[in-house]
Amino acid sequence: MAKLKLGALEDDKPVKVTVELPAAVHRQLVAYADVLARETGKPVPDPAKLIAPMIERFMATDRAFGKARRGPGSRPPQP
Repeated sequence: MAKLKLGALEDDKPVKVTVELPAAVHRQLVAYADVLARETGKPVPDPAKLIAPMIERFMATDRAFGKARRGPGSRPPQP
């Protein structure tokens, strides 16, 4: 089975945000929650809880965003 980009969800204090999703995106979110539950062995009671980690992962892996966030002329952090 392919490794998903998301792992088990962390328990963190949330900030309330209301968003409307297209029905097709919601169906995909529910399907993702089902696959994640099978892969991790932990049920995902509310597929909406996946939205924040998905956005977080997307932003963390978006190179253009990281470069723009560091600003012009800045260097990436050295290990």
